[in-house]
Amino acid sequence: MSQPPLRGLVLTGYGLNCDHETVFALEAAGFQARRVHINELVGRPALVAEFQLLVFGGGFAWADDHGAGVLLAHRVKTNLEAELKRFVDSGRLIIGICNGFQALVNLGILPALDGEWRREVALIANDCGNFRDDWVSLAVDPACPSVFTRGIERLDLPVRHGEGKFFAPPELLQRLEELHLVAARYSGPDGRPAGGRFPDNPNGSLHDVAALSDPSGRVLGIMPHPEAYNHLTNHPQWTLLADRVRRQGREVDWRGEGLRLFDNAYAYLRSKGNGGEGGG
Repeated sequence: MSQPPLRGLVLTGYGLNCDHETVFALEAAGFQARRVHINELVGRPALVAEFQLLVFGGGFAWADDHGAGVLLAHRVKTNLEAELKRFVDSGRLIIGICNGFQALVNLGILPALDGEWRREVALIANDCGNFRDDWVSLAVDPACPSVFTRGIERLDLPVRHGEGKFFAPPELLQRLEELHLVAARYSGPDGRPAGGRFPDNPNGSLHDVAALSDPSGRVLGIMPHPEAYNHLTNHPQWTLLADRVRRQGREVDWRGEGLRLFDNAYAYLRSKGNGGEGGG
């Protein structure tokens, strides 16, 4: 007897502009994906329960007026907070990418260290003083509980943001480190953390934080764009990467590395019987 499909909801509307490529990435990982406008979700809050994965994608929601992700977070909090809490408590998954990460931080869904949704950290203006559109290398913490980063050691992904600097007070940073909730850090070509060096760390994030998990491992925020590396040819050095593989006598894998996060999400949800406790 075949299992019902796993469904991914990709939020869209009012400046969120990465929805189509996010749907493409989810479908490449096996999900049945659907773009849902924020107004439709606000009008039908129970709709979120029909999905197992919720994606707060990239873009510039409401032109990032009042700060990146602030107005999106406010609209979600005032209309959908109860539904989102039920969604997470049921064992399902949320990922926030770039603007989505900023929204999750403003909502307090991340890091939620004590199980309470309150704003504890921030993503603020890049130290370089301008918008960064570049590729970065990430080093993944194998001890992080994140479902999305399991089995991944390193990743190359693109960044495109003006407010990506991760900031938290020292005592909170220490707790994040102790709990291994820093899922990925900006790194140099050797795989070691960038140590704040520009451009390996493109925004000045404290502790080189590029991705953050909640303690359950089922909510992830990430500034670089995994959905934008869905095919090898997305990479600026794809011809070199493909040639290296061929010279080793191996077949080129044309799937982009960013898909691995969505593959992990799919595998986890499938292992939990189509979406965690009460899922699907």
